This record gives sequence, C-alpha cells and structure tokens, in this order.
Amino acid sequence: MGELRRGAPVLLDGYDGRAVLLAAETTGADGLRAVAALASAPPVLLLTGMRAAALTGRPIPDGPVAFNTGALLTPPTLRGVADPTADQLLADPLTPAPLPAAAAAAMALVKLARVLPAALFAPVANGTALGDTLRVSTADILSHADISAASLVRVADAAVPLAAAPDARVIAFRSPDAGIEHLAIVIGDPAASPAPLVRVHSECFTGDLLGSLRCDCGPQLRLALERIGAAGAGVVLYLSQEGRGIGLANKLRAYALQDRGLDTLDANRALGWYADERNFLIAATMLRDLGLPRIRMLTNNPSKVAALQACGIEVVGIEPLRLPPNGVNDAYLATKARRFGHLME
Repeated sequence: MGELRRGAPVLLDGYDGRAVLLAAETTGADGLRAVAALASAPPVLLLTGMRAAALTGRPIPDGPVAFNTGALLTPPTLRGVADPTADQLLADPLTPAPLPAAAAAAMALVKLARVLPAALFAPVANGTALGDTLRVSTADILSHADISAASLVRVADAAVPLAAAPDARVIAFRSPDAGIEHLAIVIGDPAASPAPLVRVHSECFTGDLLGSLRCDCGPQLRLALERIGAAGAGVVLYLSQEGRGIGLANKLRAYALQDRGLDTLDANRALGWYADERNFLIAATMLRDLGLPRIRMLTNNPSKVAALQACGIEVVGIEPLRLPPNGVNDAYLATKARRFGHLME
C-alpha cells in the first residue's frame, strides 16, 4: 500500500497471470516509465463505476470498469481523472476497454492504500525482469480486510479517567499486518451487564478534535460518553475508519465537493467510493474480545445495527443519539435521514 501512495508500481499475481498496477492519483514520470518497462500491452485505466459515471455523465453499474488510456498517459491528466476537485477537463472522451479479471482486486488494493480509486493496469509477460517491484497476490488482497479485522489483538491497556467517566480505561487493538489502532473506551464493568450500552464510533478528526460544525460526530461522541458514564458501564469503540472508511484526505475532498452543491453521499460517489466503506467486523471482533456478545447500541443508524448483527453480535436494544442541527450541519443531518436511513426523529 505504501508503494502506491508514493507513486511506485505494484505487481499483482493471480487470476489471469501477472499484472502491474499504478495509482492514478500519485502517478509521476518515474512510475509511468516503470509501468512501460514491465507491461506487455498498453495499460488500461481502471475506475469505479461511480467515478466513471461522474466523468461520463451517464449511468454505469457499480464495480470496476476499464477504459483505453490513449492520450491520458500523463501525470496531470491521470490525476485529473482520479480527482474531481482537480478541475481537470478531459480532452478526449473515455472509450471502454475489456475488464481484466483481476480488476476487483486491483481496485481493492488502491482503496486499501487510501488513495483515490483509479489506477493504471497492464499485463506482464512471463519471463519479464521484475527487479525489486513489490508483488502481492490477488487472493491476499481480497481477503485482507476481513482477515485483518478478525485477527485484531490487544496491544495496550491503561486507565484514562474522563470527565464523564472517571473510571474509564482505553484498550488499543491492532491487526498484526496493519499499522493503525482501533480503541475501546471501557467504562465500569460492562461484562457484568447482560446487555451493556455500546457506541460504535468512527473517528472524525474534524468533528471530534477540531469541533467542526459540518457534522454531528463530536457532540455524538461526547454525549455517548456521558450516557454510558451515567449508566455506570459500557463501551465506546473508536474505530480508525475516518470519513466512513475513505480516510481524512478523501473526506476533505468530499467536503470540497459538498461546497459545490453535492450532498455527502453523492460527493463520496463522485470520488469513486461507496457511500459507506467501513468494515464492522472490526467492531464485532473487539466486542467478542471484551466478552460482550450481547449489547444495546447507542446509534441512529439501523444499517450499523444490521452490520453488527451480521457479524454475530446480538443487539437487543437501540437507544438514539439525536442532536439538533446547529445551523451549519442542517443539510448534512437531513441527508443522513433521507439517503442513509438514519432515525433522526
């Protein structure tokens, strides 16, 4: 993933042989030369159906799609194709190309790198000198998210007294093959309750830390801590899944698109992401480790409840975390109710 973020190619092994992949967002002259040296045929441009629809102005089914590159093979043009905030106009229309068998794995890897989901993809012939180019199997890519979530382990545990809960402690979880931590803020002894209160909260740097008025994340986090503190026991799971799983940089890009008139769902789709890219198996694994297979959830989001239940957690009750609009986030809250199905009333 680090290779793609710094503009270097990655080799994919599996399905229809070997291929070379290069993220469009970080492409530079060196990356294009490396692809040319490895490729046995002209590369195609892989996009998600959502990004392709935004570029072409016509409906395109979800899932990866491929286009001929033609005159697109310059770093500025590729970055413009990937990033709708770049204001880069296409000189030529996109022409469809056959979809490689490994396209889904290729797009999954680009998303794991948290760069925009657009990439160059080209076959590599047997016998090609590969040098020190990083190699990844398509099977490992497609199983990575679930394996990483299921293999979380505790790496640290310390008392962290909070204003709303002086007896709180924070437990850090990490997957052996990932460099990020997910946190459990444990208040009291939730395992002693038959169904403790639990808030599953995805990190929001702008809302939780800066107090942004664009969302309701920070106030929801603080209200959840207060509610669990008043109850005497419960957990807030603080998941490292910024921007519904697209990462902070991409969330800021989505904000820029919202300022141009898109709502939060359409902004994510224009960038090439699904409306929600989070993996709630992470939360289920943490809850099982904490001995909490049966919970009451603090949430307005029925989809989050369904996701945890699909991962084997029994949700026996839902308690809402409703907050009034603040004059800035009114449209955002209305979108969550209308398009995401949140129970805001």
